[in-house]
Amino acid sequence: MIINAQNLKFFRRLFRKNLPIIVFFLLLTTCKKKESLQTKSIKTASGWGYTISYKDKILIRQSIIPVISNTKSFKSEDDALKVAALVVKKLNQNTSPSVTKNDLILLKIKM
Repeated sequence: MIINAQNLKFFRRLFRKNLPIIVFFLLLTTCKKKESLQTKSIKTASGWGYTISYKDKILIRQSIIPVISNTKSFKSEDDALKVAALVVKKLNQNTSPSVTKNDLILLKIKM
């Protein structure tokens, strides 16, 4: 693969957008299973977001809807908590915590 400026921008954008998930996944693999993850909704300027914490330390702070190209917050607190619960469920199953567009559709998240 030839690396040019366009490919580099794409990978930087992809890495920046998924960095919180990557860091959290690495931290989770080193944490004990007895401790539980806590989710909490947060109010943003344009809607809602969520945090996932472990031992009172915030590991993920998601203020926008993942996967979609626009930078929009969740329209309701319930939508944000649904996605947070899905991420925690995936992490507890030792699978990738990434959220797909299909996951958002199945959860009936308003975009």
